[in-house]
Formats: sequence, structure tokens, C-alpha cells
Amino acid sequence: MSDLPRPSAHHPRRALLHGLRPVFRRVVRARWDLRVHGIGNVPTSGPVIFASNHAGWLDGPLLAIMAPRPVHALTKQEMFVGKLGRFLRGAGQIPLNRFSADPSAIKACLRVLQDGGAIGIFPEGTRGSGELEVFHHGVSYLALATGAPVVPVTQVGTRLPGGASGSLPPRGARIDISYGEAWRTTRTPWPRTREHTLATSTLLWEHLREQQARALALTGRRLPGPLPVGDREIEPDTGFVDHTDNVADTPHQQADTPADQQGAS
Repeated sequence: MSDLPRPSAHHPRRALLHGLRPVFRRVVRARWDLRVHGIGNVPTSGPVIFASNHAGWLDGPLLAIMAPRPVHALTKQEMFVGKLGRFLRGAGQIPLNRFSADPSAIKACLRVLQDGGAIGIFPEGTRGSGELEVFHHGVSYLALATGAPVVPVTQVGTRLPGGASGSLPPRGARIDISYGEAWRTTRTPWPRTREHTLATSTLLWEHLREQQARALALTGRRLPGPLPVGDREIEPDTGFVDHTDNVADTPHQQADTPADQQGAS
């Protein structure tokens, strides 16, 4: 079995994504005090995976708009309805079913990476504190399957403390986006052992949290904390997810299957 997508897996659309990024960047900068750090940590060419924390609604758009390279982000399929859905598809974003295996999303990601493009993923799986307390292993799967470097992204200021998950920061608020040091692993063809996959996931998770701590120290910022009581989506979980309170435990699903791909905005 090959990790590479079959010819039927088409590259997501690119024209709208490339064309609108400059326009939306001007809009974003006109509304908020946006500060970007660590651009030099992003590879200028070749496949790359951006792994971002997720505290608020604005994280997804900012990941696609402000990254140094156009990003095809995994986005929850619930958003792909009506005009918004058509826009997201036109902008090259990838719909993801977060509650069951989604081979089409995996193939689309692999196609982008095989073509030397950039993928965006939120390892926490949904909006929350943004502190990477929850880690879904889809990003590890993609890194092992392709050998693409993973660039940690820390976004701070996209939601105020106590703010609802869908809220926006007020006009003029400061938003920091930090790109950390890239994490690399060797491409490992299928089949991969369960132990190797889990060990790789642990190393990546530790790297993401370490880079987030550095970003917060650099910017002097703090994350917004938990969402308000009652303002929380059902956590995506197909059984291959870890939490900081059981980081030493082994996830209970056999590793390295496409069922572990959660990571949508």
C-alpha cells in the first residue's frame, strides 16, 4: 500500500487562494495590530505542514492569509455549505470529517505535499484554550508519510480571555503570529510500526509545546484560557488522541491509520 495519492486525488484549487491573499492581508492589517515573528523558520520551497494552536475563529483565516506561503488548511466540513462553502473550495481549503476516517481529505493533503505545497492543520482538533493540551495525531501521520517538515504556529490575540469561540478581537487589538523552528522526521513508507508512530507523535507534540512556550516568552503574551462554560464543540475523537493529563499513556487505537487525521478549524 502506498502513502502517495492516486491520480484521482486532485490538487485543491489555487488561483483564488493566491489572488486574494494580498487583498485580505491589507484588510486584516487595517483592522488589527498584526505582528508576525519567525518568518525565517518557514522553508521557502518544498512541502511543508503548518501546525497551529487553535483558540478562536480567526485562527483559520489568518493561517491561510498571513503565512509566508499559500496554505491549504484542513477545515471542518460543516463550514462547506452555501456561499461560504463555495468560497472555501474556491480558495483551496480542504473539507474534513472530524468524526470518522476521511480518505478524501488525506489524499488531498498528500497531493498538496507531493506537489511541494503547504498544508495547514490544527492538532487540537477544535477551538479551545490554544495551549495544545489536546493532540490529534494527523499531523504526525502526514509528516511520516511524506517527510515534510512541520512548522509550529502560535497565534495569540485572536480571542480575548473569556471570549466566545466565534468572537473576534476588537478593532486595533494586537495579534501575534509566531512561526517556530521546523521539526523534521524521515519519511517512513507504509507499513510503519505502532511503536514508531507513537514515538514520533510524542516527539512532535513536545516540540510544538516547546516552541509555543518560546513564542509566548518572545512576545510577552498569554493565551486566552478556556472557552466560556457551555461554549464548546464536541471534541473530535476517533480514539487516537492524547491529552496533557495522560501524556505518558499510550493512545488506545492502533497507530498509523488515516482515521487519526483530525485537525480542522
